[in-house]
Amino acid sequence: MRYVIDRMTMADVPRVIEIERLAYPSTWPPSAYRKELQDNRWAHYIVLRDKQLLDGEPTTTVVAADQEKPRRNRLFPLSLLPNRPAISMPVPELASILGFAGLWLMVDEAHVTTIAMHPDFRRRGLGELLLASLIDIAYEIGAKWVTLEVRVSNYSAQNLYRKYGFREAGVRHRYYSDNQEDALIMWTDEIHSDAYRQQFLALKADLYHKLEMQ
Repeated sequence: MRYVIDRMTMADVPRVIEIERLAYPSTWPPSAYRKELQDNRWAHYIVLRDKQLLDGEPTTTVVAADQEKPRRNRLFPLSLLPNRPAISMPVPELASILGFAGLWLMVDEAHVTTIAMHPDFRRRGLGELLLASLIDIAYEIGAKWVTLEVRVSNYSAQNLYRKYGFREAGVRHRYYSDNQEDALIMWTDEIHSDAYRQQFLALKADLYHKLEMQ
């Protein structure tokens, strides 16, 4: 398959920020992702790569840093501080990243924090691959359920989550800071149950078959 899932590293953060700014109206600063990767032992973040882009010509990635708030943490080198000029990095390893996702383990719950795809690569089953990969991680880390929030207006994402056994369990009012939109709270059934595991494995096998054809 041309697509691979890797654990997110510090080197991936510039591309992650670039994709997030294209995908969402409100975003995390780079320092938040660095803190997640360095300090949060319960956080699990992944990136999705296109191996064909890894083998292609280098692509320039521009990192805009002027949107990040000043940091007080002196552990980072001066080159990472805000208000620096944009940095061009002709690295195919970054250009090959098409999307990313993450979750936190909270006791026995895997809480999906983000799933984001570059807009140019949507509607190819790749967001579904990220979701399936997060559920795989939930199994690996011993979670019993998977939960997430989704905008009430994001019907396509809701349909994908329902496909993977998520059900509505409530509403977080005015959850999204950019427009005060409500969020649906969605949960899976117990993922280690025979019924859920069989459904998940069947969905994943079908997804992998479709991606192999691309």
